[in-house]
Amino acid sequence: MIALPKPTFNALSPSILSANQLILGEQIKTVEILGASWLHIDIMDGHFVPNLSFGPATVKWVSTATKLAQDVHLMVEDPQKYLDAFIKAGASSLTLHVESKGNLRELLEQIRAKGVSTGISIKPDTDPNVLKQFLDIIDLVLVMTVYPGFGGQAFLENAQKQISEVKSIIAERPIWLEVDGGINKDTAKIAKEAGANAFVAGNALFAANDIEQAFKDLKDAIK
Repeated sequence: MIALPKPTFNALSPSILSANQLILGEQIKTVEILGASWLHIDIMDGHFVPNLSFGPATVKWVSTATKLAQDVHLMVEDPQKYLDAFIKAGASSLTLHVESKGNLRELLEQIRAKGVSTGISIKPDTDPNVLKQFLDIIDLVLVMTVYPGFGGQAFLENAQKQISEVKSIIAERPIWLEVDGGINKDTAKIAKEAGANAFVAGNALFAANDIEQAFKDLKDAIK
């Protein structure tokens, strides 16, 4: 298991949801060589969001292909069902949605007790003030800048305001403020100005004609 680093720099996290699954290992190696901070792994159960994606086996096999940490984002209705499986598979961080079922504080305590980093994610319409009760037990806040479920969506207009509000709540605490959805070289600048310091990019990298140039453009945007 590889831990997430402390938030002392601006991080770029490629999302493998947008990668070509036939050559996933090759594409992971590419972004690792280019300087990815960690990988973002979206887990969808078809209930919490209207899509299906990966399971614990993906995390396990990705661990054999890279030294990068895996930031596992659980877009699932009942995260309690999946915690142990993803921890055993090698997740570096588990991010739970505040809108999902269960006692989130207890679940976060379970995750942290296993030596895994903890995160909370909020949807675009969720009041950021709900995060205040978790600030003492999380390493990361993930602000969804699209409605979760599918890659390739456009960055929402109200996202900048929500990011700014989350930044005010986090203040100077050592907590990552990550953004995910519609992140490209232009929207990354907007998110950074609002206070984000970790940027999940999917289509902007893996759907680009030149992934090396696309990666450089994103890195330049978040300097």
